[in-house]
Amino acid sequence: MSATGTDKNRWVIAASAVAIHLSIGSIYAYSIYQIPLNETLGWSTGSVTTAFSIAIFVLGITAAFLGSYVEKYGPRRSGLAAAVLYGLGMVGSGVSVLLGSLPLFLATFGVVGGMGIGVGYITPIGTLVEWFPDRRGMATGLAVMGFGAGALLTGPLGNFLIQGYGVATAFFALGALYFVLMAAGSSYLAKPPDGWLPEGMEDTPENQEEARSALSGISNLTAKEARTSPRFWMVWLIVFINVSAGIMLLAFASPMLQQIAGASATTAAFITGYIGIFNGGGRIAWASLSDYIGRTTTYAAFFAIQIVAFFVMPQVTGVWLLAGIIFLVITCYGGGFACLPAYLSDLFGTEEVSAIHGYALTAWGVAGVAGPQLASIILESTGNYTSALYVMNGALVVGLVTVVVLRWRIGKLQNASRAPSATETATD
Repeated sequence: MSATGTDKNRWVIAASAVAIHLSIGSIYAYSIYQIPLNETLGWSTGSVTTAFSIAIFVLGITAAFLGSYVEKYGPRRSGLAAAVLYGLGMVGSGVSVLLGSLPLFLATFGVVGGMGIGVGYITPIGTLVEWFPDRRGMATGLAVMGFGAGALLTGPLGNFLIQGYGVATAFFALGALYFVLMAAGSSYLAKPPDGWLPEGMEDTPENQEEARSALSGISNLTAKEARTSPRFWMVWLIVFINVSAGIMLLAFASPMLQQIAGASATTAAFITGYIGIFNGGGRIAWASLSDYIGRTTTYAAFFAIQIVAFFVMPQVTGVWLLAGIIFLVITCYGGGFACLPAYLSDLFGTEEVSAIHGYALTAWGVAGVAGPQLASIILESTGNYTSALYVMNGALVVGLVTVVVLRWRIGKLQNASRAPSATETATD
């Protein structure tokens, strides 16, 4: 079946996915609420930060355990559920502020909002990889770029609302806006018809197989089968290490610039403000490149670049040279997220990729704690970031070795599939 076999436009599908991810990506602009909540309600910095931590934790748990919900009910219904949850979480946060209730704020923004982010994050992914079998990386990178760039929309708009109308009204207005954007995006989402292929992709048995799994010789697995396979856990470890390295820099970029390169606090703050651009830009750039060089090669490049970067960072004296290295590492951090859905569809097929993606995102939740905590522990014991960077460098070497082993295993499975008597099991 060709592209003319449906009334849906796959580029509008992609735009719908971006609308959802742009909305939930507003979590990256959470810092705009910090001072207003401190000053108006007297909530401590730690208490306000706890809501963010809860949201990120619930995001990961929700993505892992509700991936099957997305597969069962489809992207339109799950997207609408995400819109309702995230909208309610934001509006509930506004009510919490009016009532001055911190526990209610933790429950609404952290738990309800976090659930909305988790469902919304995985909702469009499986749909996109099926609509773009020829450009999986680019399509999923475009959506995930929206998540990374969410702060660019929410930062200035949220600050304007807070300054002009108060933090409670900002939550109400943003909650309504996100609900409309997510509901509108979800309303257009749909899986392509069985056997659908885009224009220019000839309808042959080989291309039909490629649309289901980009790597020949790799069988389609269910989510349950995938999570028991060694290659899934190798991908999980790869994602965990890549995210840990990136989050460590996200958490400590400003003080590292000041301690290592001697930047002033103002300059460091100015530089860290640009990180979001490289986080979002790296997602679409690396994901698009992965369509041409392959996902395994792309992840190998992430680790090779970061091994060199983490080795030289403690020796850098120039402020902007260090900033450039940090920006480069952050592109690898964002690119790792963007390439992940396409890589999982390469390795396990597209049939239950949303659920498999949800399981893989648990690596994000664990890394979100491990990266900053590791740096904090080492910093407190040594008084500088050099040791933390070198320890993380050791982890990055482990990541690169894991990529090499995974490439070898993929080749082994592909060779076995070409043998006349070869059979592949779910545990491969």
